[in-house]
Amino acid sequence: MTHTTDHTNPARLLTGAPLSGRVAVVTGASSGIGEATAERLAGLGARVALLARRGERLDALEDRIRGNGGEALALPTDVVDRDALLATADRVQRELGEVDLVFANAGVQLISSIVDLAVEDWDAQIDLNVRGTMNTVQAFVRTLVSSAERGPADLIVTSSTAAVRHLERFQVYSATKAYQAQLTRLLRMELGRSKVRVSAIEPGMVDTELPDHVTDPAASQLMADLIKEIDVLQPADIAEAVAFIASVPRHVNLAEVHILPTEQVI
Repeated sequence: MTHTTDHTNPARLLTGAPLSGRVAVVTGASSGIGEATAERLAGLGARVALLARRGERLDALEDRIRGNGGEALALPTDVVDRDALLATADRVQRELGEVDLVFANAGVQLISSIVDLAVEDWDAQIDLNVRGTMNTVQAFVRTLVSSAERGPADLIVTSSTAAVRHLERFQVYSATKAYQAQLTRLLRMELGRSKVRVSAIEPGMVDTELPDHVTDPAASQLMADLIKEIDVLQPADIAEAVAFIASVPRHVNLAEVHILPTEQVI
């Protein structure tokens, strides 16, 4: 059974400008969940710094946000490069103001059998999903603590349903996502005392370009078949969840949001 659901006009729960006055950073903003979320946050009133490696795509997104009346700043940055990210954080502070919303979304998914010894893929996932997340925390955590003295401050991390499910060939990817999920639990305890909210978004199957990066034919086919056979999540669905997390009253922390397509069973 192939689904042909029309997702051109996704349901939007939020209206108005609940994020007006806030300064957001979105990593992995050049496509998929990051792109959709950056656009949605800007549409709800936030000034948004767009971070990713692909500068041309960031420029196009910046133009689109500005064309719709929002405020955005494209900053090509590899979050694995700690020095580059710290320099970008300084520029965000100078040009947009003190950051109070960080969406640490940059990530990569490379699936293979462990006996294939795809060590370059292992390293790429560990570098981006783990090291990139920690670099993002380093770059913005003190700013978030400072911002929380005056109003809402959020650190939201894109983990995955793979963090808690047993999926063959996902061993390294799942481990990196479990790292992110556990990290957010512990950061929430520590930073909550300073009124910084910490959340993990854990999506199931989302129609993004991530499956295109998978080099293992069997795993790639599995993911392609799922996208065709069930009504999977769209980036806009996750974007709305992120925006909602950032829009609830300051004393409310939606710590873990597990989002699955209704029909997904694995």
